[in-house]
Amino acid sequence: MNSENRLHARDYLARLAASGRYHFGSADAQKALGVSPAAAKLALHRLAKQGLIASPARGFYIIVPPEYRSLGSLPADQFIPALMQRLGLAYYAGLLSAAQYHGAAHHRPQEFQVMLAKSRRALISGAVRVAFIVRKDISAIPVQSFNTPRGTVLVSTPEATAVDLVGYPRHIGGLDQAATVLGELAESLDAEKLVAAAQTAPVPWAQRLGYLLVKAGAGDRAEPLKSYVRQHARQTAVLLPTAPHNDAIRDDDWKLLVNAEVEPEL
Repeated sequence: MNSENRLHARDYLARLAASGRYHFGSADAQKALGVSPAAAKLALHRLAKQGLIASPARGFYIIVPPEYRSLGSLPADQFIPALMQRLGLAYYAGLLSAAQYHGAAHHRPQEFQVMLAKSRRALISGAVRVAFIVRKDISAIPVQSFNTPRGTVLVSTPEATAVDLVGYPRHIGGLDQAATVLGELAESLDAEKLVAAAQTAPVPWAQRLGYLLVKAGAGDRAEPLKSYVRQHARQTAVLLPTAPHNDAIRDDDWKLLVNAEVEPEL
């Protein structure tokens, strides 16, 4: 491809960015450039080598503005909404990534955590890593929108985030981390909404959540949840299902076998 076409490709990026759009498909670029698929592919390859664009997923490209060149990508929350829309997938940012939006930033997550209805491989864009975690009944999970420099991103509410934290301890660094983040989320939690969020998950999650909230010094937010557990918990749950529980202590408030010591960083 000659220099004139390469300039045209850069102009295409400039026009997109000027209109506030920082993502495009390979077919969009080919049409705009008026070239063959092979020529478009070569032009995009050159732009990527120059650090001007990145491709988080096949056929999907993002413009990398100067302030993010060292990252080699837009931050995940600035392109995941567009990618999910392109793929037709319901999603929300969850777990530690969601906790950050709600002011609980005790430990910055190593990856951006996205909840999906079905399994999907993690993606890497420059220095950005996105992990996808399966969440059943995703359409029932309470979410809210947050503004980003490139639009909006869907994030689980504080209450839904709290529920997920106890449901996916291995994705966040264990129960100590869950209790730590719950303590930081506590002021954002609405006790009644917490019960509604708990209804989107298995009852044992609510049993563990109540116990961890008490451990985190936020037992006042868990009183309605305690009533929910008393009404719906048919069996005694185990705090840490992957660990032995023969000698576990029983917590009657949460109908829970406490088979692990939890030490939140308060």
